[in-house]
Amino acid sequence: MLENLLEKATAGDKLAILELIEQDEEVLYPIAYTYLKNEQDALDAMQEMTYKALKKMHTVKQPEFARTWLVRVLINCCNDMLKKRIQTVEIEETSFSEAPVYSDISRLLNLLTLTEQQLVYAKYFQQLKNNEIAELQNIPEGTVKSRLHAILKKLRKAAGQKEDWL
Repeated sequence: MLENLLEKATAGDKLAILELIEQDEEVLYPIAYTYLKNEQDALDAMQEMTYKALKKMHTVKQPEFARTWLVRVLINCCNDMLKKRIQTVEIEETSFSEAPVYSDISRLLNLLTLTEQQLVYAKYFQQLKNNEIAELQNIPEGTVKSRLHAILKKLRKAAGQKEDWL
């Protein structure tokens, strides 16, 4: 029965795809929730995965890999959502204008590229660990460390001194 369902799903049968997703919901939803740590976001990821499955399930060449493919698509949807979280959260300049130290920080942050700003924001404003940033950005943890080190060095040089808060 399952083999027949997998074959129909990979042949592009939309009802079979939906039935397969429904059967695997008890496995798929917890994966999304684990990544996103939020019920609404996990449901959004499930919906996005369903849409992508309906559009691309026919590209799966071997029916026995359909379930694994669904998990991979779901994880990719979750990672995309996590990346968008970092990209869409902007540092509000108005919050920095109240005190001189904050305006200095704002000025220094504006010297960084968008990618560098995102790393700084994730590390120091969202207080994510290096391994969490690495997972979100899909880069090795060592790369996160070296980029953060280079960014701090750049900020220190731009500030003209080696201050403790940098």
